[in-house]
Amino acid sequence: MKLLIRNLARNITEAELRAMFQEHGTVQSCTLVIDKETGSSKGFGFVEMPKPGEAKAAIKILNGMDVDGSKLRVKKDESKKDAGPAN
Repeated sequence: MKLLIRNLARNITEAELRAMFQEHGTVQSCTLVIDKETGSSKGFGFVEMPKPGEAKAAIKILNGMDVDGSKLRVKKDESKKDAGPAN
């Protein structure tokens, strides 16, 4: 399950984000979105967890958690990038 994590503190690293979610299960991938011009975080990222039960537990525990003064917003990623062409 791919998760969207928003409202991240700008100083959080990809390793810290991964570690936060690994406490709740297996993390398949972790991507922190970086501003190409400044090289700093844009304040959101994605985490993929292969086991839906672990992903749901991570959402329940981490959504709303205060990390470095920022209240995390964690939810299932609903983007439609993988959808085929519309007919």
